Amino acid sequence: MTTRKRVVVGLSGGVDSAVAAHLLKEQGYEVIGLFMKNWEDDDTDEHCTTRQDLIDAVSVADVIGIDVEAVNFSAEYKDRVFSHFLAEYRAGRTPNPDVLCNSEIKFKAFLDHAIGLGAECIATGHYAGVRQSADGRFELLKASDRSKDQSYFLHRLNQQQLSRTLFPLGDWLKRDVRTLAERIGLPNHAKKDSTGICFIGERPFREFLNRYLPREPGDMVTPEGRVVGRHMGLMYYTIGQRQGLGIGGQGLPWYVAGKDIPANRLVVVQGHDHPALAAAGLEAADLSWTAGTPPTPGSGYAAKTRYRQSDAPCDFTCDADGTRLTMRFADDQWAVTPGQSVVLYRGDVCLGGGVIERALGRDALSAVA
Repeated sequence: MTTRKRVVVGLSGGVDSAVAAHLLKEQGYEVIGLFMKNWEDDDTDEHCTTRQDLIDAVSVADVIGIDVEAVNFSAEYKDRVFSHFLAEYRAGRTPNPDVLCNSEIKFKAFLDHAIGLGAECIATGHYAGVRQSADGRFELLKASDRSKDQSYFLHRLNQQQLSRTLFPLGDWLKRDVRTLAERIGLPNHAKKDSTGICFIGERPFREFLNRYLPREPGDMVTPEGRVVGRHMGLMYYTIGQRQGLGIGGQGLPWYVAGKDIPANRLVVVQGHDHPALAAAGLEAADLSWTAGTPPTPGSGYAAKTRYRQSDAPCDFTCDADGTRLTMRFADDQWAVTPGQSVVLYRGDVCLGGGVIERALGRDALSAVA
């Protein structure tokens, strides 16, 4: 008697994870759905959709014909992800909680729970791919649908996580996923894609942060030190931001170009192409490589410093102990932001990345070199 391979699929209530579960069942897997609840604060207000998402997950599981279990990882989320999220904002940086959420919750707490259910692997509705190379290592790949590719958010996954993960939608286009969902009668086939903070959802951002961090207003200044306005708190702003600055006057629009943390001042400039917004390179730390070791330093790579950015040709070097890197771009990059992730690619293979510590102008890059 042949035993079917058991896979636990993270069912979010959205169409992507639902179609992923359907595809795996069609391929002969024994599929179990798992719905994760990871946020409990203000869970009754208008911005949290946990209850509706659970209803949608149960509904699609019924159509597909699989069992679904609900688990609560709220404690793990607060400890491993949200505390780091707040600490980064408190330090004046702009974190990317989706990256840490994937490595610590969706592919760690969830994976551990799935193994406890007897699963050989897990699956999600992410648009990405996994393959095993000739040397036996597992590689993280870009998705065929480049407009939906989520490898940027998955770059911290390690060999153990990748070896037990399936991405059924890696070769699918989003429009085809929705078409299939409608054809097989999934009730969420037209459901809007989720956005906002990972597992917390869409909400007025300043109001949300103000619940957890004190607001400290200060001056908005030009690089020359001229005061041009007041900010509501450095944590509310990110490099390259244009909206919500409230600076009057004629001329080119204003953009956030930097943060003077000790003086609590927000540095702003006029014009999208202002030199203060251009970076010839960057320094990053907290490095994580999918292969477990850094790739060979040098050229022939490309990088993203934010999601949906086009690949930027680059080269890089690591320090002696491999904990920090310095990257040089072939062309200047716009609004490189401390706290965000820089992710390295070789062709379609996502190699890993790190957290941006500072952007480097050409003079600073020459000094580092």
